Amino acid sequence: MKLAVVGGGSTYTPELIDGFARLRDTLPIEELVLIDPAADRLTLVGGLARRIFARQGHPGTIVTTSDLDAGVEGADAVLLQLRVGGQAAREQDETWPLDCGCVGQETTGAGGLAKALRTVPVVLDIAERVRRANPDAWIIDFTNPVGIVTRALLTAGHKAVGLCNVAIGFQRKFARHLGVQPSEVHLDHVGLNHLTWETGVRLGGPGGENVLPKLLAEHGDAIADDLTMPRTLIDRLGVVPSYYLRYFYAHDEVVRELRTKPSRAAQVAAMERELLTMYGDPALDEKPELLAKRGGAFYSEAAVDLAAALLGGSGSPYQVVNTFNRGTLPFLPDDAVIEVQASVGPDGAVPLAVPSVDPLFAGLISNVTAYEDLALDAALRGGRDRVFKTLLAHPLIGQYAYAEALTDQLIAHNQEHLAWA
Repeated sequence: MKLAVVGGGSTYTPELIDGFARLRDTLPIEELVLIDPAADRLTLVGGLARRIFARQGHPGTIVTTSDLDAGVEGADAVLLQLRVGGQAAREQDETWPLDCGCVGQETTGAGGLAKALRTVPVVLDIAERVRRANPDAWIIDFTNPVGIVTRALLTAGHKAVGLCNVAIGFQRKFARHLGVQPSEVHLDHVGLNHLTWETGVRLGGPGGENVLPKLLAEHGDAIADDLTMPRTLIDRLGVVPSYYLRYFYAHDEVVRELRTKPSRAAQVAAMERELLTMYGDPALDEKPELLAKRGGAFYSEAAVDLAAALLGGSGSPYQVVNTFNRGTLPFLPDDAVIEVQASVGPDGAVPLAVPSVDPLFAGLISNVTAYEDLALDAALRGGRDRVFKTLLAHPLIGQYAYAEALTDQLIAHNQEHLAWA
């Protein structure tokens, strides 16, 4: 089995490598190719990756290359974890929206749109080259904004599934609270990427006992603290929202916080410099503890599980993924990309049935889906007017004066990445 990772020079990659090494019986990789245009980073990450494999006795070969076409040739699956513009672009995404009093964040609001506009054309080009190299290859997208990027891939006819680590993070935390193995916890997870709610927590599988009320009663304070939301809000909702919902439920509070502390991008950039120094140490043969602060917790377990299921291995039959709606949420178009539990196998991901969704959540899901429709159109066809309308549609913006100003800022900060600008 051959896997390729586009964006293999990311400081995330040793987390992925560690999972590949530990879970080699689930996903028996013979050749792993790390692909990245940044040759210096690739050398450091690739060296550590080989040492991790050697330490854990993994027999697979790790190859590093900056040649995308050569790297994906013959790959059974290709993982996408790229960041167009790097941390410098992320720093901009997180700062200039604050000038208009709007959240600065890399996956939602104006910053999220900027990232989508930069990313979608690049990902579609990569996907076409993957298809030419091996039309049967699966593409697993971990590149944000996952919902929009996955929709672009699926709409273009690619064999693709979107992946996020939010659900597996909740699964692991809930399992610890409940004193059970993570595999025993099944989430009733519903929404869009980075806009989801856990409406049920079941033991044993999709039809198992719903222990969410017990979980909230006994561990509500810890869950609320983890989300940085009031316990009273969690109790009134009766569900566990993704921490990304804080941008919607406490928008102005978050803006005030973001204006008074260093951006997440600046923190990550400093962390990356330290991590890359560590990766260059020939004695290091395991992922360093600092990597846990970089983000992407449990990404490797989720990626291994998904790749194994898609490639006919022993991956879990039910997984939270991003895929076409296909009537699962009746208030959305069939070609919307939703994030829900799905049955996953060699034929792809088929969403499981979802109980009726509370209008409180369905309304926001519908609104953000409309924004994502417009965002994908803007990413594919460009144009200032499309950007303006997309920003106006976003529930975190919604005022024409803000949309006008943010459109100008977005284009000014991203001209080198926008062919039409």
